[in-house]
Amino acid sequence: MTMNLFENPAYTDLLKVELAHGAFVLPGFALREERALLRAVQDVTATSPFRHMVTPGGYRMSVAMTNCGSLGWVTGRFGYRYDPTDPEMGHAWPAMPESFLHLAQTAAAEAGFPSFLPDACLINRYETGAKLPLHQDKDEHDYAAPIVSVSLGVPAVFLFGGLNRAHKTQRVPLTHGDVVVWGGPARLRYHGVQPLQPGDHPSFGANRVNLTFRKAG
Repeated sequence: MTMNLFENPAYTDLLKVELAHGAFVLPGFALREERALLRAVQDVTATSPFRHMVTPGGYRMSVAMTNCGSLGWVTGRFGYRYDPTDPEMGHAWPAMPESFLHLAQTAAAEAGFPSFLPDACLINRYETGAKLPLHQDKDEHDYAAPIVSVSLGVPAVFLFGGLNRAHKTQRVPLTHGDVVVWGGPARLRYHGVQPLQPGDHPSFGANRVNLTFRKAG
């Protein structure tokens, strides 16, 4: 069962929208860094290109992924883990761009997590029809740090649930520049993304790019 959080357009005019205790949407928060973020995404993917990873069950993910930072999230028949090396390229993941780090820390502080120091950024590229099923982020060693998720490009519907997969799910429409932060009591809530609808963005074309910052090590 789902409900649409932003049925009232006035919500999008707020600086911060609470999804749950410890979870917030910051509408348009990343817009001030738009050009720097685009350049940084291009720089990272020139060194470690997007790829469609395969789950332990042999499922090819519809979302293309890459990483930057001292650790990168990877999956395959070996399972899920963080690794300092890009397994496809054979070198360390690109360093986290300064614009990424600054955005992640300021967004976390705005949501009430002032000491966030991410060491991993998972970069997802959604094409039309790509989706991310409900899941928990629990491959990190310490759940004390929040998750910071930045939405760029084509709009998407973010699904935010409870601590149990069967709990009611909020449907949260996200547009270019929106940031979602969740931590504390909300850190292990289930979340996902509905299949991406066709669209076009001046900088990202028909794609949505999502930056997810984590303290993994």
